[in-house]
Amino acid sequence: MHSTQEEIVQLVHSLGGTFTGFSNVSGKVPEVLSKYPFAVTIGIRLADAIIDEIEDKPTFTYFNHYRSVNALIDQINLRVLLLLQSKGHNAYTIPASQSIPNAEVPYSGMFPHKTAAVLAGLGWIGKNGLFISKDYGPRVRLGTILTDAELECSGEKSKNLCGECNRCVESCPAMALRGERWEEGCDRDRVVDAKACSEYMNQKFKHIGRGSVCGICVKVCPYGGQKK
Repeated sequence: MHSTQEEIVQLVHSLGGTFTGFSNVSGKVPEVLSKYPFAVTIGIRLADAIIDEIEDKPTFTYFNHYRSVNALIDQINLRVLLLLQSKGHNAYTIPASQSIPNAEVPYSGMFPHKTAAVLAGLGWIGKNGLFISKDYGPRVRLGTILTDAELECSGEKSKNLCGECNRCVESCPAMALRGERWEEGCDRDRVVDAKACSEYMNQKFKHIGRGSVCGICVKVCPYGGQKK
């Protein structure tokens, strides 16, 4: 790992980040972002005590925690961007949580954080459609900084360990999970019905807060805090 990457890792951790990864995303980003072939992934571990309170719906505490972590990720993203820029590189931050109304893929942002995280060898995409960290399961939030700085990739892609487990599928109140294993290049709809998920949250949980996942599939996953 070269010095710039070491500085990024140190900066991320000093600002509250839990883990950092680096990947080559050439050919994975939309054409408008193709001038940024490398990605920095930052991750923050969510609080087990808050996730463990979730039963059949998100809690008010979870909603606040989710939003607070997203805000922290956006601040860390900005600081990493400024560091890269100070070294003469161009960089572009992807917000921690943002859906673009006219996106080609509905209920999506400019670039999926989990794509960069998987390419960095940090984990895999589960049957819940979420990124599953090797160390913390789905109990994480991600941020991404795209850059033209040539970065050394941080590791080989992880094996998908979901196996025959269907806890998330069976627990989803929106019945939005299809029970299919994600494979590179497959459409999101093969794994999760994002429309069903979003509409269910809007109908059932708007009084708690909009813009967050309900958290049930995160809570029941056998990886992370629920690992046995």
